[in-house]
Amino acid sequence: MKLASYWLETSEPFKSGAQGPVEGRCDVAVIGGGLTGCSTALALAKKGARVVLLEAESIGHAASGRNGGMCNNGFAQDYGAMSARLGKDVADRLYRAFDAGVDTVERLVAEERIDCNFARVGKIKLAVKPEHYDKLARNQALLAANVDPDTHMVSRAGLADEVGSDCFHGGLVYRKSAGMHVGRFVRGLAEAAARRGVEIHERTPMTGLRPDPGGGHLIDTPKGRLHARQVMLASGTSHVGPLGWIRRRIVPVGAFLIVTEPLPQGLLDQLLPRRRMAVDTKNLVNYFRTTPDNRLLFGGRARFAISNPNSDAKSGAILRAALHQVFPQVRDARIDYCWGGMVDMTRDRLPRAGERNGIYYSMGYSGHGTQMSTLMGTVMAEIMDGRTELNPWKDFTWPAIPGHFGPPWFLPLVGACYRIKDRFA
Repeated sequence: MKLASYWLETSEPFKSGAQGPVEGRCDVAVIGGGLTGCSTALALAKKGARVVLLEAESIGHAASGRNGGMCNNGFAQDYGAMSARLGKDVADRLYRAFDAGVDTVERLVAEERIDCNFARVGKIKLAVKPEHYDKLARNQALLAANVDPDTHMVSRAGLADEVGSDCFHGGLVYRKSAGMHVGRFVRGLAEAAARRGVEIHERTPMTGLRPDPGGGHLIDTPKGRLHARQVMLASGTSHVGPLGWIRRRIVPVGAFLIVTEPLPQGLLDQLLPRRRMAVDTKNLVNYFRTTPDNRLLFGGRARFAISNPNSDAKSGAILRAALHQVFPQVRDARIDYCWGGMVDMTRDRLPRAGERNGIYYSMGYSGHGTQMSTLMGTVMAEIMDGRTELNPWKDFTWPAIPGHFGPPWFLPLVGACYRIKDRFA
């Protein structure tokens, strides 16, 4: 078992990085080489801006190359609850933004000819208890009546056509959702940006950021200093550089995944006949899908812990046991990959984007970053050009999380609470 991201191990490394020092002037400095940063840089370059992108590690190294490769529409939360909390008009607008995220990924894949196996196979949300099915059915009725007619329920009796497991009591299908090889996608975005003149520096962390008395911003790196008229933070859960204001508002939560050896076509036809993206209704959620080369990916919040090799291995053992419970048919299959990544959670599990002290930012995707980060990259290019009305999160405040100043000391308590809810709720 390799402690490495399947997506990054099975995609070509980014090959068009800039050589030499970081110096001179640019229109925009983008901090972060994930999906947000690469899509922002690409969109800005298309508008004629001179863009420099700084990535502390390698393109896609963090969350963008360590997720499930699911490009799903819809809220993680219940649509009815979101409508009650935010108002129907706001909830509908935000729901459509997630739809637009999937559309944006599909458009960029086609326009830039990115070979990443994008496919609109849909998502199924699986009820782990009978009462969860009833709640999903109520939610689907509201969705169909208000904002998403491309949804439908699958009863337990009909579930064999969707999932080859006896663990679930039916599910809710979102037909607009898609899957892809996310490693190839993020690196394909970076190559597309480089083709349009974006100067991309890997292994170049931002170590200093301050206003330039003459206008704009000064960015310090180990390779030199850059002067930028505008700065876009696409840094997610990064702990590198002067990002204290961001760190008090984002909780980095570990997400862990395992991938099997390639499986026979007939077995995959039994496990996931329609090849949908699948997620369950637990608080400590599990999700699974097939990969382009016929493996089974299985992930989730196995442990509320920070990702590191020791933690990843422990989480992998938990996920293997969960996988065998859901799909005993693969009990003898080898696990080839195990890895973890950090999800940038906000307190209300909704993204944030905007401008503060002349610095632009977009992050906090809370587990739905594949599509929303790509959308927001294209949107932020417009916002930085003065079109602030396009920001779907413009009216959301972003207070600091009480008692949170850096490492999330409270995560084990949250994890224990969720385990109790899953067992007894």
